[in-house]
Amino acid sequence: MSDHSILGPSDRPPLGRWIPLSFQHVFAMFGATVLVPLLTGLSPSTALFTAGTGTLIYILVTGAKVPAFLGSSFAFIPAIIGISSVYGMPAALGGAFCAGIFYALVAGIVKVAGTAWLDRALPPVVIGSVIIVIGLNLAPTAMNSAMMNNGTYSLAYFSIAIVTLGIAVVASIFCKGFFNTISILIGLVGGYMFTFVMGLFFPAYKLIDFTIVKEAAWFGFPHFALPQFSIVPIITFIIVSLATICEHLGDTLVTSKVVGRDFYKDPGLHRTLLGDGLATAWASLWGGPPNTTYGENIGVMAITKVYSVWVIGGAAVIALLLSFIQKFGAIIQTIPGPVMGGISMLLYGLIASSGLRTIVESGVDYKDKRNLTISSVIMVIGIGGGILQFNIGQSFTFSLGGVALATLVGILLNLLLPKTIDTPEAEKD
Repeated sequence: MSDHSILGPSDRPPLGRWIPLSFQHVFAMFGATVLVPLLTGLSPSTALFTAGTGTLIYILVTGAKVPAFLGSSFAFIPAIIGISSVYGMPAALGGAFCAGIFYALVAGIVKVAGTAWLDRALPPVVIGSVIIVIGLNLAPTAMNSAMMNNGTYSLAYFSIAIVTLGIAVVASIFCKGFFNTISILIGLVGGYMFTFVMGLFFPAYKLIDFTIVKEAAWFGFPHFALPQFSIVPIITFIIVSLATICEHLGDTLVTSKVVGRDFYKDPGLHRTLLGDGLATAWASLWGGPPNTTYGENIGVMAITKVYSVWVIGGAAVIALLLSFIQKFGAIIQTIPGPVMGGISMLLYGLIASSGLRTIVESGVDYKDKRNLTISSVIMVIGIGGGILQFNIGQSFTFSLGGVALATLVGILLNLLLPKTIDTPEAEKD
């Protein structure tokens, strides 16, 4: 167990604590996991099925050492939409399957070549800056959910988000023992109840509609689909996976910093990459979107200091069950956007703060213009929305941007810029 943790990766909580702790992670990942299939034309229930089973695969491959939940990847949304519109959804699923296999090949290279090269490519100045970008890159999403109603600013939305955030912060700071560890869940439930009660009196707050719950069946199988394979979709998804591999590096670094263990070394980056890749390949075989490790769940761990793989595994099982219990999944879908926005304001900020902690604890010297340049470029490209894009044939435009592009540029700058010789301290001497 880490010195600052309540539950370490291998610790199993009692059942009475285990279930709500796992549900907390389900609430954190649910919105993003079902949003990707809604945007791409895939089935949300299938996404829950593949997220749950994919997370269990990841836990198995990493030897139950890394507490990471895998959900639907946003990075593949353009590829899924573009390929499915031209070649059909089965071809997009085939491309996603090959992207997962490509992950496995990269994992094999890492296993053979080792990870010493990563210390050269990813020093603390790059790592910390990328982690900051990962958190702050999500900030507009959080604030949009917290303030905007169909593109228009809503004071009612913002008040719900602030109340939700306030409840979560109070629970995190002032609650003791078990209630402190489920502060995110307390914030979600508190924000939900506030919205429900206010909706009874004020129309602007009436955001909870149980129609979807009434119409949903109690039980049902997710919609499964099989992949098909075509050369252009395969190449397209493999190129996109170069970007998501960079995101995997960043997420694994964030998780390592939050938990206080070096997952690059134990169980090894090759095993985390393999687990991520196999989960993506598995998802495509059932008609689900590609998987990725989730920053939302990293944020939950940062707040609660509960890093138990058993808790993550419990969340995976719950997600799997929810894919068959359609009414319960419908209830979760009634959570208002501003409630999720209020929680996200805290979760995403904590990820960025982890990057600041990495830089501070590593003693990065910003009097050194080399470090200052690397951090500056990484953060402007990542937060500012820099994009590198080019056409693949006539039917699809490959786009690399945000966190992935910032990571690649940061790595290149670190490798190409010469070590500073004349620092300000040296000049004084």
